[in-house]
Amino acid sequence: MDEDQLRTAIEKKRLDRGNLVEMLTRQDLGDPLRQDITYAIEEIDELLSEFERTFPRP
Repeated sequence: MDEDQLRTAIEKKRLDRGNLVEMLTRQDLGDPLRQDITYAIEEIDELLSEFERTFPRP
């Protein structure tokens, strides 16, 4: 996998993160699901941060 393919995959994760954030605004989520979504967002944030440190934008 080259850097361009990685950047494409990371952009998909950014979109996934946005979808998860949007889900948190729903009032019909139970606490366990809300906690899982929050944890997933935190994990994606960590992944994005590590990627940007490893492959800084030119």
